[in-house]
Amino acid sequence: QVQLVESGGGLVQPGGSLRLSCATSGIIFSINTMGWYRQAPGKQREWIATLTSRGATDYSNSVKGRFTISRDTAENTMYLQMNSLKAEDTAVYYCNSRRVGQADQYWGQGTQVTVSS
Repeated sequence: QVQLVESGGGLVQPGGSLRLSCATSGIIFSINTMGWYRQAPGKQREWIATLTSRGATDYSNSVKGRFTISRDTAENTMYLQMNSLKAEDTAVYYCNSRRVGQADQYWGQGTQVTVSS
């Protein structure tokens, strides 16, 4: 019923840009908080961006000013625009959905982003 599918990952050079997509089904943006997370090998999953049901955005200090979270309601898709990429941005990126007022969370399968020269 609820499904999140990330895409758009790949290999990019430092300073480059990449846009990740999260195609959703069974998700109503107006009653869900959406987010992007990432996890590098040997590290905990890190929160990087949130898009609330009301359209407000928030970012971690590590990506603020470089990444932008957005959504296309008509296409049921959430995006993460990543600019000025650094080697330390290398990780598996996951999209997340949490219905407001409820504890249940849903995750996509992840998409690999590798930043290397």
